[in-house]
Amino acid sequence: MEFGIFELFKLVGSLGLFIYGMKIMSEGIQKFAGNKMRELLGKMTNNKFAGIFTGFLTTSVIQSSSATTVMVVSFVNAGLLNLRQAIGVIMGANIGTTITAFLVLGLGFGKVSLGTYAIPIIAIGIPLIFTKKDKFRSFGDFLIGFALLFMGLDALKGSVPDIDGGIYHVIEPLIGYGIFSVMIFVLIGTLVTVIVQSSSAAMALTLVLCAKGLPLEFAAAIVLGENIGTTITANLAALIGNIHAKRAAVAHLIFNLFGVVWMLLIFYFVIETIEGLMINNDLKLPLDNSSPENLAKSKIQWSLATFHLVFNIANTSLLLWFIPFIQRTVIKLIPIKDEDDEHFQLKFIGTGALTNEFSLLEAQKEMLKFGKITAKINVFLKDLILETDSKKINKLLNKIEKYETITDRVEREVVEFLSKVSEGELSEDASIQIRGMLSIAGDLEDIGDIYFQMSKTLERKKEGKIYFIPKQRNNILKMIENVDSAFSTMVSNLEKGPTKVNVNEAIEKEKAINEFRDKLRNAHLKSVEKNDYSIQSGLIYSDLYSSLEKVGDHIINVSEGINGQV
Repeated sequence: MEFGIFELFKLVGSLGLFIYGMKIMSEGIQKFAGNKMRELLGKMTNNKFAGIFTGFLTTSVIQSSSATTVMVVSFVNAGLLNLRQAIGVIMGANIGTTITAFLVLGLGFGKVSLGTYAIPIIAIGIPLIFTKKDKFRSFGDFLIGFALLFMGLDALKGSVPDIDGGIYHVIEPLIGYGIFSVMIFVLIGTLVTVIVQSSSAAMALTLVLCAKGLPLEFAAAIVLGENIGTTITANLAALIGNIHAKRAAVAHLIFNLFGVVWMLLIFYFVIETIEGLMINNDLKLPLDNSSPENLAKSKIQWSLATFHLVFNIANTSLLLWFIPFIQRTVIKLIPIKDEDDEHFQLKFIGTGALTNEFSLLEAQKEMLKFGKITAKINVFLKDLILETDSKKINKLLNKIEKYETITDRVEREVVEFLSKVSEGELSEDASIQIRGMLSIAGDLEDIGDIYFQMSKTLERKKEGKIYFIPKQRNNILKMIENVDSAFSTMVSNLEKGPTKVNVNEAIEKEKAINEFRDKLRNAHLKSVEKNDYSIQSGLIYSDLYSSLEKVGDHIINVSEGINGQV
C-alpha cells in the first residue's frame, strides 16, 4: 500500500492508542496492588539476587520497566534504597520487560487476537470504574487499559505497510553494510524509544515490522537500541532528584549500554544460533499457520522475543558480578560537589540485622556518625546568627530542617536495628550497651528537634524584622561555642566507646554551659528592667540561650549513655 501523510497519522494514532492503553493498564495494576508494590521494592533488596528478583517481579506485574525504574529513582531520592540496591532492581526490571513481548505475541498475534474481544472487556471495565471501592475502580482501569492496548495493537498491524511494498525504499539504503547496518538500526531503535517514551510500544512496533517482512537481524538491532532508549525515562525523572537519584539513573544507562556493546561483538553468532533453534525447527508455539509466508514471519517474531529475553538474562548474569564496579564508576562520574548533595544513608548497618553481639560494633559506628551529624547543626546555627543575606539565611534554614529530618530517620532505623539485635541471646554487658544506645539515639534526635525549633524562632525574628544588639548576639555566639566544645567531647567519647569514655570531661563541659546560661539569664532580667532592648528581642534571646542549655543536657546524656548510664 502507499504510505502518505494520512497513513502516517494512522500509524502514530495506533501507536498512541497502544501507549495510552499500556499507561492506563500499568497505573491500574499499580493502584490495585496498593502499597504492596512499594513495600516489595523497599524490602526485598537485601542482596543483589533479591533485588534482581524484585525488579523482575515488579515489572512483570505492572508491565512497564519505565514505571519500575522511575519508582526506583524516586526511592533512591527518598533514601529508601541505596545505589547498589537500585542497580539490582534495575537489572531485574530489564528482564521483566521481556515478558511484554511474549504477552503481545501470545494474545495479539496468535490465532485468536484479544483485539477481537476488546469491546466486551471494556464493557466489563466501565461499570467497575464507577463503583465506590478503590480496588474495583483500579481493576476497571486495568481492564480498560488492557483492552485499549490490544485495540491499538490491532490498529498498528493494519497501519504499518509491508516492508516489500510501501517502506522498502526507506530502509533499502540502510542495509548491505554488515555490522554498520546493524549499528544504524540500533540507533533507530534508540531514537524511536526516546520519542515514544515506552520500550513496550517500541517493541510492539518492531514485532509488527517483523510481521511485515523486517529481517530478524535488523529487528534484533532495533531491540538493542530500545534497551538504550528506555534509560532516558529514568534519567529524565532523575533531573529533579538529588545526586543519588541521578547516579541510579546513570547506572541504568551504563548497564544497558555496556550490554549492547558486548552483544554487538557476538551479534551474528547469537542471531544464527536463535535462527537455527527457532526458525529452522517445528516449534509448538501459537504461530500463525495460515500460510507458509505468515508462518515464517511468525517464527521471526518469536525469535525476536527470545533474543530480547536471552540478551537481558545474559547481560544481567554477566554484570551482576560487577555491581560494585558500576557503583564506583557512577560515583566517579557524578561526584558530590557541595554539601547540598549530602544525603543520609545508614552506612554501617542495613535491614538484615544479625541477632548477635557483633552487630553492636556496627551500631556503635552508626552512633558516631549520628553524633557528628547533630554536631554539624550547631555550626549551621552559628552561621544563621551571623548571616545577613536573605537568600543565604533561607538556605541555612532549609539545611537545618533537612538535618532535623535526617535525625528523625536515623533514630527510627537505629532503634529498629537494635530491637532486632536484642531479640537474640545477649550478655548482660551487651544488653546494657543496647539500652544505652537506644537512649543515645533518642537524645540525638531530641537535639535535632531543638535546633529546628531554634531555626523557626530565628525565622520569625527575620520576618518580624527584630534585631539583636551586639551584646545579645555575642552572648549567643559564646553559648554556641560552649555547646560546640561539649559536642567535641561527646564525639570523642563516641569514638572511644564504652571502655574509654571520659564522662568527667563531659560533665565539666555541661557544667560550664549551665553556669553561662545562669549568667545570661540574670543579666537578661536586668537588661529588661533597663529597656536595653525590645520585649520581642528579649523573648527570642532568652529562648535561644535556654534552648542551647537543653542541648547541653542531651549532650551529657549521650556521654553517660555510652556506658549504659540511663
